[in-house]
Amino acid sequence: MEIYPSIDVRSGKVVRLLQGDYARQINYADDPVAVAALFEQAGATWMHLVDLDGAKTGQPANLHVLAAICKRTKLKVEFGGGMRDEAQIARALEEGASRVIVGTRAIEDWPWFESLVGRPEFAHRVGLGLDARNGEVAVRGWVQGAGIQAVDLANRADPLPVAAIVYTDISKDGMLTGPNFEATERLANQTRIPVIASGGMSSIDDIRRLVGTAVHGAIIGRAYYEGRIDLFEAIRVARGR
Repeated sequence: MEIYPSIDVRSGKVVRLLQGDYARQINYADDPVAVAALFEQAGATWMHLVDLDGAKTGQPANLHVLAAICKRTKLKVEFGGGMRDEAQIARALEEGASRVIVGTRAIEDWPWFESLVGRPEFAHRVGLGLDARNGEVAVRGWVQGAGIQAVDLANRADPLPVAAIVYTDISKDGMLTGPNFEATERLANQTRIPVIASGGMSSIDDIRRLVGTAVHGAIIGRAYYEGRIDLFEAIRVARGR
């Protein structure tokens, strides 16, 4: 299993939002590149980078952070937030992202997403972000319900060349109460696409519980910043050592 330490960027700073609420922000660091370097030192291969400004407005605002991380570390970066057209996705890939996560636009315009991932330059380089509240997918920075269940979208995506599904239970995100194991494992068991668990990771025991399941990876955010999960140990456990 792969560990994805996470940086959420807002106005160029490392922050966390509790349950996706922009009014409930915790500030952690001023230099996201320095934080990414610490991930690399701990042995991470991948990291997860979210442009919170882009997620809310639909216009990426922190591509310079992505570019700096890719230039100054060897990390593979999974990037999301405001990725709503081909030009934005292509720009993120040009800036060094190994994978781009698309959420809102894919959910609101599924034929466009199917066409996008079917293009050679985007196949297996674009992932699907499914952020759910009580199983229902939310869009536009988690402020609107989409009226469709996450599992139904995962089933639609299954035959497509989608790089990964990042599944976030919004009620768990940033709350340090553990992820929604049941929903995440159920999703992972129903699709051949690698599923990455996101939201609520709270301790090394959460990592141990996911190891050996169909879940491909786990994103660690607040628990890392507040010292509840040692990243080196989490990577060791995830790799079965």
